[in-house]
Amino acid sequence: MKPGIENLIRAEISNEASQQSGGKNRERKSAAIVLVGFAEALSAPETVWSLLDGGFHVIAFARKGRSSALRHSRHVVCHEICAPECDLQASLADLRALTYAIESKSNGAPLMFFPLDDKAVWLGSKLTPNDQWLLAGPTGAQAELALNKCVQTRMAREAGFNVPQTLQARTSEEVLDFAKRASFPIILKAADCVPEYQGRVYTCRKWICANQDELERAIKEWGERVPLLAQKFITGVGEGVFGLAAPEGVRAWSGHRRVRMMNPQGSGSSACASQPVPQDLRSKAEALINIAGWRGLFMIELLRDDAGKVWFVELNGRPWGSMALCRRQGLEYPTWHAELAMNEQSQAGLAVPTTPSMVCRHAGREFMHLLFVLKGARSNALTKWPSFWRTVWDVVQFRQKDGLYNWRRDDPKVFFADVYSTIHDNIFKSRT
Repeated sequence: MKPGIENLIRAEISNEASQQSGGKNRERKSAAIVLVGFAEALSAPETVWSLLDGGFHVIAFARKGRSSALRHSRHVVCHEICAPECDLQASLADLRALTYAIESKSNGAPLMFFPLDDKAVWLGSKLTPNDQWLLAGPTGAQAELALNKCVQTRMAREAGFNVPQTLQARTSEEVLDFAKRASFPIILKAADCVPEYQGRVYTCRKWICANQDELERAIKEWGERVPLLAQKFITGVGEGVFGLAAPEGVRAWSGHRRVRMMNPQGSGSSACASQPVPQDLRSKAEALINIAGWRGLFMIELLRDDAGKVWFVELNGRPWGSMALCRRQGLEYPTWHAELAMNEQSQAGLAVPTTPSMVCRHAGREFMHLLFVLKGARSNALTKWPSFWRTVWDVVQFRQKDGLYNWRRDDPKVFFADVYSTIHDNIFKSRT
């Protein structure tokens, strides 16, 4: 970390206190300091803004040498730590040093660690317990659930969700045998959300395989470096179920469906629309949360196939990419999550209405969606590829009530930096 970090942190806390002294609804929590990261997470700007509006002081950590939209915010400073993709133990050591520095200059203020992505969830679960820090994130068995897709699929099946035919594979032979039994098409992805290989986080892509040739290419690229989750590939429309798990049950239910994915082959959404959560899905989601003993915010990703059947995809135990859509509806999940971590008896998130059919769009991802559609499918399993000119028409249609990811009137640089970095990073990904 950079020299003089203790003095910088003290200055940040003092500056935020003076800026927030006249803010609304901030008196009770004005002394609380929340450390969030990684700054590169898609949800980072919206999460930070929610916490700031809720009266918390926010300090962020970022991957050393990596750009992010949050670095351009006028409301928060990002401190660099070693990227876990370079060295997991060095990343953990840097994060510990940062927490000690914040602790030493906090003047007794409440301290909270709030992970924004899966790597930060992993780091948070490994931090040495300290009575001065609250962890607003999963630990122990809950962290294992949040980070292991095999545990997720097992618990989801137990809770009553439909789960595709699944196998955890460590060898090429196991993958080949699964393909014979399940029949094509199949999808292969890392079984762990934070796959470790040679002391660092390994970036493992997803493979959709329509035939034996595509499967053999995928196996060669995989190289048995990390455990895989092999599943029957199902096409459909992505949906999400969101909520806040409190001791008495889940509150603040909301849902969305994907209008467009950035990459039609499979990725996060570039545009999504709010929708109510049907009672049958609520019951299954609540059963899963109860089985896990989960507390705080959560997102369950689902897929609705062409016949209308809903399939479980995964559980996210940290802020999700479409946080902007939730916040445009008045659903301040990050602030409520922090309040619940501080006080389990908090009334945060109770009796909050949702707005049906609200659409929120990510400008950079919408542009990339057009490029991916133009590029075409990478697998023969993707038989329903969008029409380019129809996609252009859909993307340029913008209703007055539509919202944008990461736009805030008093912090506009974040939005423009996010659009630029999204396009730049995706176009030049293969060169880095």
